[in-house]
Amino acid sequence: MKPCLLFILAVCCGLRASAALQIPAFTAYLDPDPDGARVSERSGITRWRDPDLKVSWFGEFKTPGKLEAAIELRLPAGATSKLRLTVAGQAHEATAHGDDTHPVTVKFGSFELATAGYQRFTLESLNPAGQSAGDLKTLILDGPATADAHFNLKERRNAASVHLVYPVGKGTNVQAFYCEMTGVEDPIWTYYMACGWHRGYFGMQVNSPTERRIIFSVWDSGNEAVSRDKVGHEDRVTLVAKGEGVYSGDFGNEGTGGHSHLKFHWKTGEKQRFLVTARPVDATHTIFSGYYFRPDQKKWMLISSWKAPKDGGWLRGLYSFSENFVGDNGQLRRKALYGNQWLQTDEGQWIEVTQASFSHDPTGNADRLDRFMGVEDDAFFLSQGGFVPGFTRFGETFFRPATGRPPTDLELPPLPVLKTAARAANLLPEPSTAVH
Repeated sequence: MKPCLLFILAVCCGLRASAALQIPAFTAYLDPDPDGARVSERSGITRWRDPDLKVSWFGEFKTPGKLEAAIELRLPAGATSKLRLTVAGQAHEATAHGDDTHPVTVKFGSFELATAGYQRFTLESLNPAGQSAGDLKTLILDGPATADAHFNLKERRNAASVHLVYPVGKGTNVQAFYCEMTGVEDPIWTYYMACGWHRGYFGMQVNSPTERRIIFSVWDSGNEAVSRDKVGHEDRVTLVAKGEGVYSGDFGNEGTGGHSHLKFHWKTGEKQRFLVTARPVDATHTIFSGYYFRPDQKKWMLISSWKAPKDGGWLRGLYSFSENFVGDNGQLRRKALYGNQWLQTDEGQWIEVTQASFSHDPTGNADRLDRFMGVEDDAFFLSQGGFVPGFTRFGETFFRPATGRPPTDLELPPLPVLKTAARAANLLPEPSTAVH
């Protein structure tokens, strides 16, 4: 019996040892400068020489209790690195001693998590400026509090992309889609999209601390995902017109198509207004146009208009979304309000959209659970990132209060005259006529 007992104890000890959480360094975030050190899946975090730069991991804990924490890093023999780890308001310091042959494990001792929820693990360098803090490999966590804890363990550090999907009645021909949108949070590398449909997207983006854009893009036909150079002329969308100050060109790597943007410093907390229209010009071509209401000029402007081949129809698959398109700051929260949505039929009838369902990209399946939607200030909202609680089930449906206020000031700039059979038969409004 004794050999069996010893075997069982050995197995149990082995299982206990393997229960420690191994959180890769490449899943951490750098603050305040995302480029203050190098982050890669292969090497972890390297070139960390600035003591003002903090390295942070985020995880969700379902079990309060004791937590043991350590950092595994690489440091040359003879070198030392003094570090501080802060968790749940408790800060512990430790010193790493280098070893040329093996990674070094720096133990910070025990922390006590008083409550369940998201926790931030902040690592600081206490070394002089210019001295390497070491090349970080892994955050190691153990103890009762790690039971069912959740971390993103993948290199992709973007917050999940989240969507509002709007229902459209069967047989409804949609010639215009209107949406009002307000950015509540505005970290850089955020794209808030107001009007999406089966062939394109229209919204506003934060590109840098000083540059913001209004973006309207339309996809080509076909299945090319990366390079527009591989798309034949018969599948390419072509530019019909664009507004003053608008750049137009190509895009790829997410499908291909025609891209346009206006550099405009839209304001966080201020309602922005967007309108997309569809004009079938024959059985196989449709002209899609994006109009933006300039709050500084108090009038509508054309961003751009594109002729799409192999699509002689109306707007379909209406949706809105929010995207964190660079992962270096996926720890920051993104939130926007989407309200007063309307669609207009080909017969000129306005229909208010008061229902939306929630969806997210694959990152939201299991890697990043800080993504949700709801209703606030009589509008839908989307939120992702920030490692804040708020899990919304995929496909969950929400309703906002009706406003009863369709857009009535749609004095749109004219498009070039389009000589088509449909126009000649008076099947479509004249290009110079506003959407009514």
